[in-house]
Amino acid sequence: PDRLWFTESDDANALIASDPMALLVGFALDQQVTVQKAFMGPLVLRERVGSLDADVLASADLEPVFREKPAIHRFPGAMAKRVHELAVHVQDRYDGDAA
Repeated sequence: PDRLWFTESDDANALIASDPMALLVGFALDQQVTVQKAFMGPLVLRERVGSLDADVLASADLEPVFREKPAIHRFPGAMAKRVHELAVHVQDRYDGDAA
């Protein structure tokens, strides 16, 4: 599909449908926040970091990015660490290919 209707944002819905890393990040963020907030996270993260590439995320300090207002998640420190670990895993285990 060209969209996954998890949010009210057409851009976010298109991103999680077209980018496997965005979908993985959305699932990682889907804890103790609404589904809509969790799956908006990848779009906000891409806007702030410039990429959702596993190599980029694995080498980035994500905590300040997650804490920038409005915060990407209710628990920015923990989720920044979780997304960083996810990116490192995708990079190391799957050569950066989230698909």
